[in-house]
Amino acid sequence: MKRKDYISWDEYFMGVSLLAAKRSKDPNTQVGACIVDQNNIILSTGYNGFPYGCSDDIYPWAREGKDTKYNYVVHAELNAILNAHGKDLKGARLYVDLFPCNECAKAIIQSGIAEVVYLYDKYADSDATVASKKMLTSAGVKLTQFSTDKDSITLDFSK
Repeated sequence: MKRKDYISWDEYFMGVSLLAAKRSKDPNTQVGACIVDQNNIILSTGYNGFPYGCSDDIYPWAREGKDTKYNYVVHAELNAILNAHGKDLKGARLYVDLFPCNECAKAIIQSGIAEVVYLYDKYADSDATVASKKMLTSAGVKLTQFSTDKDSITLDFSK
């Protein structure tokens, strides 16, 4: 008889997104993304951070002031799209813990991603998120809030 406590595909891919977020060095917001094709094969992952060659020890992590992280950080969704290195993303699903901003929405639409599965919508009322939802919906991208009956998935390195 097969095991009954295995995780669903959605739980698996959102888990990969959350694990990718653990790579972010941002002291305030860590976001991860995972792009999956129609056969449930992972095409790419990404997390929020500075572009290659831009040292996270030199560039600012500040949220306020003249020179902030917002001028430099690449969001998880865009990183995942860029990390796909030209793979065909048409019809793919993007799993991300934070609902995408308007700039990432543009890249999602242009790359052909068909569905965004997100964990939470922290900035739902912001202008950027409202614009994002408008563009994604107009372009026919399906928006799905992730749902599960699990509170957590545990990774155990001690075995």
